[in-house]
Amino acid sequence: MNNPLTSRWQTPHQTPPFDLIKTEHYEPAFHHALEVARQEIRVIANQPEAPDFDNTVAALDRSGELLGHISDIFFNLLICNTSEKLQELAQKIQPELTAFYNEITLDEKLFKRINEVYEHRECLNDEERMLTEKSYRNFIRHSAKLNADDKKQYNRLTMRLSQLTLRFSDNVLASTHAFSKHITDEQLLSGMPQSVRDIAAAKAKTKDLDGWLFDLTMPSYQAIMKYADNRELRKEFFLHYSSRCFHDKNDNSALVYEIASLRKQIAKLLGFSDFASYVLTERMAKDKAHVYELLRTLEKPSRVAAEKEMKTMVNYARKMGFEGDFERWDMSYYAEKQKENLFSFNEEELKVYFPLDKVISGVFGLAHQLYDLDFAETKEIPVYQKDVRTYYVHRNDQIIAVLYLDFFPRENKKGGAWMTSFREQHKTVEGKNIIPLVSLVMNFTPPTADKPSLLTFNELTTFMHEFGHALHGMLSEVTYTSLSGTSVPRDFVELPSQINENWASDIHFLQSFAQHYQTGDTIPETLIKKIKEMENFQAGYLSCRQLSFGFLDMYWHDEADVNPDLEALEQEAMKVVDFFPRPEGCCTSTAFTHIFSDGYAAGYYGYKWAEVLDADAFSLFQETGIFNKETATKFHDCILCRGGSREAMQMFVDFRGREPKVDALLKRSGLA
Repeated sequence: MNNPLTSRWQTPHQTPPFDLIKTEHYEPAFHHALEVARQEIRVIANQPEAPDFDNTVAALDRSGELLGHISDIFFNLLICNTSEKLQELAQKIQPELTAFYNEITLDEKLFKRINEVYEHRECLNDEERMLTEKSYRNFIRHSAKLNADDKKQYNRLTMRLSQLTLRFSDNVLASTHAFSKHITDEQLLSGMPQSVRDIAAAKAKTKDLDGWLFDLTMPSYQAIMKYADNRELRKEFFLHYSSRCFHDKNDNSALVYEIASLRKQIAKLLGFSDFASYVLTERMAKDKAHVYELLRTLEKPSRVAAEKEMKTMVNYARKMGFEGDFERWDMSYYAEKQKENLFSFNEEELKVYFPLDKVISGVFGLAHQLYDLDFAETKEIPVYQKDVRTYYVHRNDQIIAVLYLDFFPRENKKGGAWMTSFREQHKTVEGKNIIPLVSLVMNFTPPTADKPSLLTFNELTTFMHEFGHALHGMLSEVTYTSLSGTSVPRDFVELPSQINENWASDIHFLQSFAQHYQTGDTIPETLIKKIKEMENFQAGYLSCRQLSFGFLDMYWHDEADVNPDLEALEQEAMKVVDFFPRPEGCCTSTAFTHIFSDGYAAGYYGYKWAEVLDADAFSLFQETGIFNKETATKFHDCILCRGGSREAMQMFVDFRGREPKVDALLKRSGLA
């Protein structure tokens, strides 16, 4: 009763009491919650009443609520505020959770009840039918129809897989933070803007070091790759970053093969030829043929454009005096130089107009203009890190969500940016709406002693992207947790995030908030024009880069046996859209958390799939006016508020009036 994780939370809107939770609370809380959840499942499975939607499917969706709350807290903090003790505990707890969820789908009495409701689902409303079908498929896809021996095998394989994916993620975090470079020779900083030097100096100071400290976190790593005149320094950082978890003390080489093998064994056990076929039955794409059709449709125009871009860039580098072979560690550096030359543009010139607080107000302002949302910062909600900011989200004078914003890198935080939640929106049996607790986690340029956090345009766009996911979670208006917010197919979930990026370069949007952090001057129209002109700079190369990850993902999870030589495997998988010789000792897969630990296995293509959706959907905004309230309301009503309560394709058709076409994406990216 003294465990804050299992007590009733006396916090605003029952937000997690982070100020009270300690590491030692998790293990007993999990064990208690597991027993409570098991009892709830037993009641559903063994009740004497005939099965119906309410007493079986809806009851199952509502079961395990306490376990879900504890899991959401634990696993979110595991990647954004971790510790060795949390990581050790995860290796103990994850198999227990996997075993529990396997118990549910292996429960023959429970499946029999689910099956009974499924066979009579025509009498249900749309949302009830979606939940019933999703529940039924979940049982089938998790061994419900296997014989006893195969069920044991399924349980063994999934238990092992859950442990390995956790270990993979832990290794990537450890390897990322294993390397840093302390610089005391200022000549090595040649080419780097003063703002980059200031941040590196502040980072060194936190370690009681003189000079400057650089590491592999994104703001630091990207600064080296874009600005460092010293080519050997760029090469050193590139090789360290690109060889993470590859033949080092956090080596994931064996793990990627075992994870891929386990997935294939699970798929075959369930009647599929390979893991991709297993996964894609639950996606918009439906099968591998549609995935490859998309990748290959985009591959040719992307490659043609990229080849021209690369030729132009190399010629430009030669004119600047570059000699020798053009390597991967030269790409970002000369791209930045070429961009400055072509557009008279300098990233530092732009950053001064994007102080973080102004960007927040701009992103919030757009959400107000389109969807009538208002945001009020509050200090009364407990946070897990002192620099996390919290907001009440209002719509029509009602609080509809709590939003957490976690902006800056930490040594115990995974790289990248993502949206997550500590609770999904849903309704109780009595019909009371439970608001979602949504969190955005990023790794943006931190402030220094004399400057606020000044975002790059790419960081602004990343914020817009993740905030699109947040809108999907915050605006959810469904009944059942399993259909709430972003609980949609992986190749559809990126639509709300990617469409939100489209406003990032609009003059009216930018001039509504972008002000010089010192003078207060509004961003000039000439600078916005440059942003627009640069929108398709290296569009072919960047498209090829995304496609290469999609091809690599499909290679790992298609039916073919994977090459035992990891470097040769990657070269083979990515060759059609790769433009550089592959440096020896570098490997993408061993740090590819998206597909080996983050749930995008056989789904990375979804970013390009959703680009097709977002470009086509945004074309309707362009036809009616990108701030048109009717169109925004339609997007809210057809997509944002519906979660997974309808089929993804139907939601798109409801909004766009037809199925998606690739034309708008090719036109927008200049690849048509």
